[in-house]
Amino acid sequence: MRNQLVATIERKGITDKKVLEAISKIPRHLFMDSSFVDFAYQDKPFPIGADQTISQPFTVAFQTELLKVKPGDKILEIGTGSGYQAAVLIELKAQVYSIERQKELYTRVKKFLPSVGYVPKKLIYGDGYLGLPEEAPFDGIIVTAGAPEVPKALLSQLKVGGRLVIPVGDDVQVMTLFIRTSEKSFEKHEFGDFRFVPMLKEKSNNR
Repeated sequence: MRNQLVATIERKGITDKKVLEAISKIPRHLFMDSSFVDFAYQDKPFPIGADQTISQPFTVAFQTELLKVKPGDKILEIGTGSGYQAAVLIELKAQVYSIERQKELYTRVKKFLPSVGYVPKKLIYGDGYLGLPEEAPFDGIIVTAGAPEVPKALLSQLKVGGRLVIPVGDDVQVMTLFIRTSEKSFEKHEFGDFRFVPMLKEKSNNR
């Protein structure tokens, strides 16, 4: 079923062989509620609790491809969610720092990811809008929720040459790539419409 999923996202335009290989290795069904196991290898998002979703595999692959991850790259993920995107980045041998604002998801994933062999460099319960200045700069930053505007803190935490992949917009988001070309300048590229849950400020106080 994983091979069928890889074939599906390849047909949709994903060309990075390392990204496709990472998707093929990860047991996506383990990242979902048991009632969704039959749907785990369909190219669809599904709810994971706390009003969040596990992203559509094509979207995960698309964002990852835009990041151009190299082994050893220091990557900041905003919105850990189920941990699936973090697992893809770890398969690509990135050093992954991930922030989750939903306490319920943070607590679950902190135990779950290592149990299936994926160990982030650091998992943080916090506000993704602030990034992680104490660990900056990053080779790449990936945002897995729809941001109404681009947080300046995230742009400032990129290395020169670093890449920020972020869906920007309210009801519908435009997948946007920023490449830091110098201390004060960025290239901006847009890649079409997507739909994400909204990126919210501050920590949630759920248990």
